[in-house]
Amino acid sequence: MSKEIKIKKIAIGGGNRIAVQSMTNTDTLDADATLEQLKRLESAGCDIARIAVSSSAEIESCKKIVGKTSMPLVADIQFDYRLAVAACEIGFDKIRFNPGNIGSETNVKRVVDACKAHNVPIRVGVNTGSLEKEFKALPASSALVESALKHVKLLEKYGFCDTVISVKSSDVKTTVDAYRLLSEKVDYPLHIGVTESGSDLRGTVRSAIGIGSLLVDGIGDTVRVSLSGDPVKEIEAARLILQECGVDKNYCEIISCPTCSRCKYDLKSIVDELKEATNDITTHVKLAVMGCVVNGPGEAEDADFGVAGGGSDKVALFVHGKVIKTITQAEIVPELLRLVHDKIGSETK
Repeated sequence: MSKEIKIKKIAIGGGNRIAVQSMTNTDTLDADATLEQLKRLESAGCDIARIAVSSSAEIESCKKIVGKTSMPLVADIQFDYRLAVAACEIGFDKIRFNPGNIGSETNVKRVVDACKAHNVPIRVGVNTGSLEKEFKALPASSALVESALKHVKLLEKYGFCDTVISVKSSDVKTTVDAYRLLSEKVDYPLHIGVTESGSDLRGTVRSAIGIGSLLVDGIGDTVRVSLSGDPVKEIEAARLILQECGVDKNYCEIISCPTCSRCKYDLKSIVDELKEATNDITTHVKLAVMGCVVNGPGEAEDADFGVAGGGSDKVALFVHGKVIKTITQAEIVPELLRLVHDKIGSETK
């Protein structure tokens, strides 16, 4: 298990809940637009957000942003150590940088001193685009890990251990191999994700394979799904990945069969209506919407409640695989929702 590190109010590592991260893509100089996007991210379920800080003018703009949201904010620094120091001073909750891009060890020490003074953790972020020449001959996954370890040891040299590590690639296998290797060598919290994964469906699938593979191995303390476009979609995708990996169980899970000619009712519309009606549920309940009674109740016996199509207008309503009665199609959603809310109510008494 990784050790625990605090980022403002959020504890990561140490067996704590996996935090979902994202990054603003508004102009940092536009404080109003950036703050509006941060609030949208927070409303969508983002736990920690990162802002690119590339100039002293952007530091000034961030003074209007930092502290305006309860969500911890991370300053993303690329080359200028002075910006990292300034970010600590104006109240950022975490700094993300690659020590190899900051310059001399003296510059790294200045950042470390500032982070110590303001109790600000550091994420050492390494990706395949920032590897040092000395590691280029190694396999990509090993090169990522060796580069990260080099930078972590530099921080440790100056007495800094409040560190989070990421080793990302746009290649799924390289990313997964790197994190698996790294997790065997350190107990620092790991921020996981597939970088530059793309947009929409392909980017989501690529991220789901990479992040999901690590999560089922028990690797990862914070996650980011890197998608081109509106970052709110990153949060939606990340939450689904956490749910489908069994990491986040605080939701209403709905399973449904792909249907065949035995299905005699509009299963898809029922599923859509149930999803909409249960979107705000934060207790784990499992529903099953099955096409027919041939295999439906048996295949979905682990579901709390479910229905399976019968003949004409009728469907079988079942509880943990046992049929309790027959209802009409119009009664499906009301009956399932009644059972869900009764279960939640009984568990909260």
